[in-house]
Amino acid sequence: MAPDPARRGARALAAASAKLDVGAPEAVRELLAAAELAPLDGLQQAQLERLRAAFAFNWRRRSDAVPLLLAAARRLEALDVGWARETYLDALGAAIFAGRLGGDGKVQEAAAAARAAPPGPEPPRPNDLLLDGLAIRFTDSYAASVPALRQALDAFVRDRERTREGSLRWLWLGPPVATEVWDDGAWQALSTWAVRLARDAGELTLLPSALLYRAGLHVFAGEFAAASELIVEAAEIRRATGVTQLTYVAPVLAAWRGDEARATELIESAVADATTRGEGRLMTLAEYARALLFNGLGRYEDALAAAQRPCEPDALGLFGWSLAELIEAACRCGKPDLAAEALGRLEERTGPAGTDWALGMQAVARALLSDDPEALYREALERLSGGRLTVLRSRAELLYGEWLRREGRRVDARVQLRAAHERFSDMGAEGFAERARRELAATGETARKRSVETRDELTAQEAQIARLAADGLSNAEIGAELFISYRTVEWHLKKVFAKLDIKSRKQISKALSAGGRAA
Repeated sequence: MAPDPARRGARALAAASAKLDVGAPEAVRELLAAAELAPLDGLQQAQLERLRAAFAFNWRRRSDAVPLLLAAARRLEALDVGWARETYLDALGAAIFAGRLGGDGKVQEAAAAARAAPPGPEPPRPNDLLLDGLAIRFTDSYAASVPALRQALDAFVRDRERTREGSLRWLWLGPPVATEVWDDGAWQALSTWAVRLARDAGELTLLPSALLYRAGLHVFAGEFAAASELIVEAAEIRRATGVTQLTYVAPVLAAWRGDEARATELIESAVADATTRGEGRLMTLAEYARALLFNGLGRYEDALAAAQRPCEPDALGLFGWSLAELIEAACRCGKPDLAAEALGRLEERTGPAGTDWALGMQAVARALLSDDPEALYREALERLSGGRLTVLRSRAELLYGEWLRREGRRVDARVQLRAAHERFSDMGAEGFAERARRELAATGETARKRSVETRDELTAQEAQIARLAADGLSNAEIGAELFISYRTVEWHLKKVFAKLDIKSRKQISKALSAGGRAA
């Protein structure tokens, strides 16, 4: 017996929701069309509206999804509070991504509606905590939101197995929130979990975003090859599923590499895409990448012009990064008043966050404006010493070395500049490496090039991979351990073999003990 029309409608909605998660746009369209033809009750009609809006955002990143999601959320309040709160979170997330191109006050409007929503279940789900924290962030103040946002992150990290089915849909908001409160540990935990969970569940809609968040973490760790692999994989999935391409990390990676032609191409493409889709967050990140690129190249007037454009307080997780670029560029351009004003805004974020990442960035910014910055630079180096923040530590070394050189302390300057030059050279940050090389030359030292006498110096990642290979792990096992692909492992091992002058994995242990060392 054929199912009655009402049952067909319910099945079509359930199937559309499932297909939305796994990245099947044509199937979602067909199922939503089928559901529209069926008799739906009030709850089902509201769910249909939510799915239509979610489809518009997930596949085309359309900013007009925000009012559609808010309307669906309001309709759901009287029918199912849990669904209403989840839809408010969808709406607020879409408004955050629309950013400055979504219309004045739209983020605050969505946040106010979310804050007025009925309370969720007890105990609160991680996504309920996230909704409450974001609503506070955009209706009250940054400082007031930090405890609530950190509680939400802790809940996602702590309950990631227990809540795997209920929380996956909002993991794409987790890493931006982690960067908003300067928590690189949560960024690592959530991006790692998101990729694994999306892979296991076949969630092709969410997997590209998860891959890009993880790629961003690799960039900060100075692991540019691993970041590039994940960027390529995300693009391939997007092309295969027909979902709008995301270009969030590629411009930033190219900027760190100092590749002006490639970075400019990616930045301009991102700005064009952002303008077409009304996605202000992407435009903000593209302008941040432009400022980063020019600071790395030592073109501070260009960096200052670029850095002033993306300093939007509502840019979740990006505002502090943009301020840091603005402060450095303004100081180098002889505009201390502008830098001091930006420092005040940065301290409003870094102080309440209170993490080593936040306070390390604050110390660097203060040092740039200080007449006696040495203690501040030393504090920054200590706080930014974690492996997840290698590019930031290296940049602090560069700035510290530049100041020492200008103070006439050439011997001390060489220590910092040499370390910065070697790290930037190893990771492929050519713009910043060249800045360090020029400063070293000004101290009277010629920067060492990678050659025969230095070929046995392994980078930190090469040394780690070599040790794991020496312990008998396969390329796939090493990749799983370090969260990189087996192809990346293979590429690094080829470099290890060349530097250690060996032919096989069996020789690694002996070569390491005989003198192969990390740079």
